[in-house]
Amino acid sequence: MSTDVLGLDPDTYRNHPLHGRERIWTETNCATDLWIEGLHALGHDPVAGLAFTLGTDFDGEQWRMFTYPPEDLRELYGIEVDELNVWRPLGEHLTDQLALGNLVAFDVDAWWLPDTAELTYRCGHQKTTVLGVMIDPVRRRFGYMHNTGYYVLADEDFEALFPPDPPADWLPPFTLQVRLAGLRPPRLTDERVVARLARAHLGRRPPDNPLLRMAARVEEDLPWLAERGIDTFHRWAFGALRQCGANAELAAAFARHLSRTGAGQGGVAAAVGLERVAAGMKRVELSLARATRGRAVDVAGLFSPLAVDWEQSLDLLAEVVGPEGGPGTEPEPVGR
Repeated sequence: MSTDVLGLDPDTYRNHPLHGRERIWTETNCATDLWIEGLHALGHDPVAGLAFTLGTDFDGEQWRMFTYPPEDLRELYGIEVDELNVWRPLGEHLTDQLALGNLVAFDVDAWWLPDTAELTYRCGHQKTTVLGVMIDPVRRRFGYMHNTGYYVLADEDFEALFPPDPPADWLPPFTLQVRLAGLRPPRLTDERVVARLARAHLGRRPPDNPLLRMAARVEEDLPWLAERGIDTFHRWAFGALRQCGANAELAAAFARHLSRTGAGQGGVAAAVGLERVAAGMKRVELSLARATRGRAVDVAGLFSPLAVDWEQSLDLLAEVVGPEGGPGTEPEPVGR
C-alpha cells in the first residue's frame, strides 16, 4: 500500500525555475536543492526563503555549505524540522512518518539513486540527501526529491535503501523529520518576515571579504592540486568555487525578490553584481582547471573584481533592508 504525502508524478512534475537549464549553476548542493523542490511542490516560493545566502562565508578551507535553516523554515513557511531517532528499519519509520503527514529527509548513498545516472548510479559511492515523500513497501517503490526534481526508484534500489532486516552493525543514516501540520497557506508570503530574515543574515556577514580570503587559499592550494590531478581538483572545486558561485546566484534571485517587494533599483543592482560573481566563478573554475595542468593563471586578477561585486552587492542589500524604510513593512502578508 502506497503512502504518499504530495501525490506527485515524476513524468509530469515540473521543477522550479531555480533549477532551470538557463541557470549558471543548475544545482547547488543536495541539502539546498531538495528544499527548493520541496517548497515548490508544497505550493510555496523557495526564493522568498533565500535570505540565508547573504550570511555565508569562506571558512578557510571551503565555502560554507549553505541551506535553509530550520528556524527560517519555521518562521516563513510554518515547517518544523527536527532530527528523527532511527531505532528500527528505516522503511518502517518512513511509512509511519508519511502516514502522519510528515516528510523525511535522510542521507543515502547516491549509488542507488537512478536520477544520478552516468554520474554515480551503480558506478560511484557518494553521500547525498533526499527528501522522501512517497513509499510503497509492497511494490518496493520510493518517491523522493533530489537535486533538481522528483523521482521514483524501485526494486533492488529500494531494497538497498530500506533493508527489511538490517545487520547488527548497520549504521542508521542521519534523518530529519519534516512536520507540515503548521504549514502556511500556499503562495502566501509575509514580506515582513522575509525582510527581517534578510537583516538577520546580513548581520552575520564576516567583517572582511570572504572572496579575498578564498583567493589567498587558492594560491596556496594550486601547487598541491597540480600534483593530485583533475579528479581531486573537481572534488576541491565543488566545496569552494562551485558553492560560492551557486550561493551568489541564489543570492541574486533573492535580491530580485526584494526588488519586487520594496527594495526597488537597489535590489536590482545588487542582483546584477551577484550574478557577475556567479558567472565569474564558472570562469575561475575553468581557469584553475587549466592551471592544474601547468598553465599560468593570475589568481588575484580573477578574484579581485568578483570580490568587489560581492561586497558592493551585499552593502546595497544592507541599505535597502535596513530598519528604516526597508521592504516588507506592509501590515498584511502578500500573496505570490
